[in-house]
Amino acid sequence: MTAVAPKRLLIVDDEPAMHDSYARSFAVQRGAEEDALGAMAAELFGDDAPDAVDEAEAFALTHCHQGLDAVAAVEAALAAGTPFAVAFIDVRMPPGIDGRETARRIRALDPEINLCIVTGFSDFSPIEISKVAGPADKIFYIAKPFEVAEVVQTATALAHRWEVDRALADARAQLAAQIVQLEEQGAELAANESRAIHMATHDSLTDAPNRLAFLRALGERAKRSGLFATAMFDLDRFKTVNDTLGHLAGDALIREVCGILHAHAPEGAVVARLGGDEFGILFDTAGEDAAVMACDRIVAACAGTHQVFGNSVQSGASAGVVVVEGTGCDPIDALRRADLALNDAKRAGRGVTRLFDEGMDEGIRFRRRVEQGLAEAIDKGELSLVYQPIVSRGELEVIGFEALVRWNTEEYGPISPATFIPIAEESNVIHELGDWILDSALAMVQRFPDQYVSVNFSPRQFRRSNFVGHIMESVQRAGVLPSRVQIEITETAIFDDAERAAETLYKLRQMGFRIALDDFGTGYSSLYNIRKFALDSLKIDRSFIDGMGRERESAAIVHSIIHLGRALGLEVIAEGVETAAQVQALRLAGASHMQGYFFSRPVTPELAIELAVQRFLGVT
Repeated sequence: MTAVAPKRLLIVDDEPAMHDSYARSFAVQRGAEEDALGAMAAELFGDDAPDAVDEAEAFALTHCHQGLDAVAAVEAALAAGTPFAVAFIDVRMPPGIDGRETARRIRALDPEINLCIVTGFSDFSPIEISKVAGPADKIFYIAKPFEVAEVVQTATALAHRWEVDRALADARAQLAAQIVQLEEQGAELAANESRAIHMATHDSLTDAPNRLAFLRALGERAKRSGLFATAMFDLDRFKTVNDTLGHLAGDALIREVCGILHAHAPEGAVVARLGGDEFGILFDTAGEDAAVMACDRIVAACAGTHQVFGNSVQSGASAGVVVVEGTGCDPIDALRRADLALNDAKRAGRGVTRLFDEGMDEGIRFRRRVEQGLAEAIDKGELSLVYQPIVSRGELEVIGFEALVRWNTEEYGPISPATFIPIAEESNVIHELGDWILDSALAMVQRFPDQYVSVNFSPRQFRRSNFVGHIMESVQRAGVLPSRVQIEITETAIFDDAERAAETLYKLRQMGFRIALDDFGTGYSSLYNIRKFALDSLKIDRSFIDGMGRERESAAIVHSIIHLGRALGLEVIAEGVETAAQVQALRLAGASHMQGYFFSRPVTPELAIELAVQRFLGVT
């Protein structure tokens, strides 16, 4: 048996005979019957004999004849790191301090010790002693004269309790330390999240809102009624400043102009740096004339001489503005129209404001023709799907394909999905187009050995009232297992109505569908909100992958998304992977899957089947 260190007992009594009694009591180890039983077991079983009786508890006794000596002994034991488990204290100990005062002083030194008051008299009631040497559950009483078994059993029980109390105190201390550490980590995570959100939505040079934040503000404003203006400003001859004085001077001029825009913009306006020397301003207005006047004042404030690093710089600004009714407008289209008006201002000689009119936008007429053509594209057989493989990080196994729609028109030839999908989204054509894409992809996935097919759904499709039932009906009609279908949605789709989106995704996940959040990092979801949604994977937007090698911010965002995904138990798919260096960086960062031209361009159904059968890609 493993030797156990003896428990330390403190005996405090002014009578030498009592000390002898304690010594004899705790000197008892085994009785004669126990020794005989042990000998018999050894004879019967040899070395394998079981321990019939546990060893008696071992105690180390320290004897003190006066209370002050006992207090000093407790203080010394604590300093040496060998505290007493139990103190047996006599009440009457003339001529020094009595047992009550001794117990009070010992308790003040050692809150963990168990006190046992031993007396044949009743000078003090238990309540009186508990008041000064409590708590009551650490004070016990034995009357003189005591039985050996009584004092040994009391010492044994209290020593065991002392050990348990110390272990529990240690566990509580460790738990408290862990709680503090978790709280510190939580605070650090919240601070990092706040910084990350600020970095993602603000320009690093001016600390003004960036294009992402400006588009978000446009989207929020578009939900409310009333006229508002979207204006774009561009610095005149800015390239000359960069070329002659250098980029640091250009940066200084950008910061100064940003301050001017903030100072002269209408009250409550959102001023953002959209990139380079372009700025956007969003503000409520009474009408087109008022909006133009506001922009003219800003253009006038920007004109003139600016001091940059001791150099006088002549600069100015041009502006384009569009005024729209809030309800039902397309924020991106409002920004596009403001940009067209800005281009017209530049062509007019700079330093002026131009109000958008329909004549500036041949594209509007083109969009209308595209919308009409989409309605007929399915019947004409002009639509087709191509498939881009999604591969695992390690062995580059093809585990799925993203279905991508292509449109080759008779009149215009191929039209980019980036052009016709937003147009379809603005009308009910998106539902007919989406149904055709889903049915075609479901027919295709049956030809794959075991890969899944990933289908994109627009925000308008996702908000369809019978979205879940419609998807399930299509899958059942095609005879495809839901687990072989991945539904790709964007942050915009789910955060427009987070509660409804959470319920919709939960139902789809319960039915067995895979759920991927597409273009993650470009929207405005928070780390807290993302936990509410039933997701299988996050797809990192290709813009961050493309910027990894050039921008520290992009690399930091990629790493953060990967760590977030892993922490939430999600796959992380990196889109737009085009180089071996990106593959290596993403592997090291921990991305679980990748997709991009480095592995394969989107291919025809026949080539997709060949890749699916081949299963592993021959690239390194």
